[in-house]
Amino acid sequence: MASVTDTGSEVRAPDHAPSPPVNTGTAPHPAPRRRLRGVPSPLTLRILAVNVLALLLLVGALLYLGRYQDRLVQAELDALETEARIFASALGEGAVQRAADEPELGQESYELSPELGRQMIRRLALATETHTRLYGPNGRLLSDSRVLTGSPGKIEIQELPLPPSGDPASRAVNEFYARFIDVVPSRENLPLYRDPPGHAAESAPPPPNVERALAGENSATVWRLASPVARSNLLLTVAVPVQRYKEVLGAVLLSRSGTVIDEAIRSVRTDILRVFAVALLVTVLLSLYLAGTIARPIRKLAQAADRLRTGHGRHTEIPDFTRRGDEIGELSGVLRDMTAALWARMDAIERFAADVAHEIKNPLTSLRSAVETVSRIQDPARRDKLMAIIADDVQRLDRLISDISNASRLDAELSRAALEPVDIGAMLRTLADIHRTTEEEEDGTEAAPSVVIEPPRGGSMTVKGLEGRLTQVFQNLIANALSFSPPGGQVRLATRRTPDGAVEVTVSDDGPGIPEGKEEAIFERFYTERPAGEKFGTHSGLGLSISKQIVEAHGGTIRAANRLGRDGETIGAVFTVRLPRP
Repeated sequence: MASVTDTGSEVRAPDHAPSPPVNTGTAPHPAPRRRLRGVPSPLTLRILAVNVLALLLLVGALLYLGRYQDRLVQAELDALETEARIFASALGEGAVQRAADEPELGQESYELSPELGRQMIRRLALATETHTRLYGPNGRLLSDSRVLTGSPGKIEIQELPLPPSGDPASRAVNEFYARFIDVVPSRENLPLYRDPPGHAAESAPPPPNVERALAGENSATVWRLASPVARSNLLLTVAVPVQRYKEVLGAVLLSRSGTVIDEAIRSVRTDILRVFAVALLVTVLLSLYLAGTIARPIRKLAQAADRLRTGHGRHTEIPDFTRRGDEIGELSGVLRDMTAALWARMDAIERFAADVAHEIKNPLTSLRSAVETVSRIQDPARRDKLMAIIADDVQRLDRLISDISNASRLDAELSRAALEPVDIGAMLRTLADIHRTTEEEEDGTEAAPSVVIEPPRGGSMTVKGLEGRLTQVFQNLIANALSFSPPGGQVRLATRRTPDGAVEVTVSDDGPGIPEGKEEAIFERFYTERPAGEKFGTHSGLGLSISKQIVEAHGGTIRAANRLGRDGETIGAVFTVRLPRP
């Protein structure tokens, strides 16, 4: 005979009828929108946007090149100032003549010769291709390297802008680039340079830096041209005084276009853009790969979940990405486990419904038979016997429905309630005191089985759990052991703290033990294996099943085994409950 409590009639194979659809009271979620073939997913677009935006910001910062342009301008100004000093030194030695005015006594006076200065300016400018102008001490233009003077008259050389070349697309690109370099870095803060017309150049006032040079200072200025020349709107000018024995005789002004600077900046930007194009291609490809490794599995998981929601049967499975070893694989594993748990729960609900229908049908059949028979029986004794059967069946139905209701609410209660510290040792002592008090009030005899608590081993026996439900577990186990224990037997309760911190409780009795091979079956719903002579129908067969459900909800385990004597003979049953450390 098995040491089993709260059991009812024998379990028969349930009829697995399909469950009707359940109205949950909530509107169904809309099906996910199908993405058009060839259209990137929103997640792909977001990944591309984030990666490309970061690259664009980096390239934009590199293309600014403000400090690089400043260094190029300063280097060009230094080189231009060196040339201007050489020109001024040469002019101060070779383009001067004695002043026409009568010098003071003991002093010699010199002045610039326009003709000699014009010849030297032409020769010096040819070697450097720099626009060179010579001014007298009064600020009057004496010579200009771009003005040729001869017997026919004057010939002025003007550097014209390059004619448009290439197709309209390339011209548009060049125009955009010209606007771009004017803004990044900005050149709007530079002073605007305007050349006076050729006929008014000699009488026009000298530039400001020439005035400073006539005062004896070297002056360098960076200008912005209104109409770009040679694809550059920069103009660099340097004015240096022409001196003879520390006397300022005039000033030489050198001007040079910023074409070299713009070409250097253009070359650097072209290299940056080439690197950017390669980096952009690599970024897009890596972004698409990354999006594919993220968006495609998630889309497959979502589609599989939707098919599970809208389909019928179990032909749809959640894709397995657990080999990835990342969050997507973890999500896939969790969804697969959740789906398996849902199917197991649905199977359990179907089995439970079938078992409940079967268990309720037995007393109902007995009731119907007794009710139909009692009206035809005239013998009072037999009628009283039938009425007693009816009362037993009604009581059995009431007990069965109460246990079924308790079992059906158990999952919801265990999932919602908060766990609290529970002292298992104090709980077992209380249950033993209750049993001892109850037995004394009933008959006071010593023949009834007793409950003995062995001293705990291993320190505190506190765990995290629901005190009411854990009390229900040990009440069932103690009641089960008492029902199978012989008169005068003992039900022993032992607790210990395992090395890994778990609390282990054993409930053992002196009964006939558990039938061989039934150690797991006794935890099934409605399993019956009661002691001989016990009244039929006094247990619903849900006690051990509920106990196992409660223990597993606390993360623990419960198992049953037989106690063996020295000769290997069964001398009782033992139930072991193991609860994890708090």
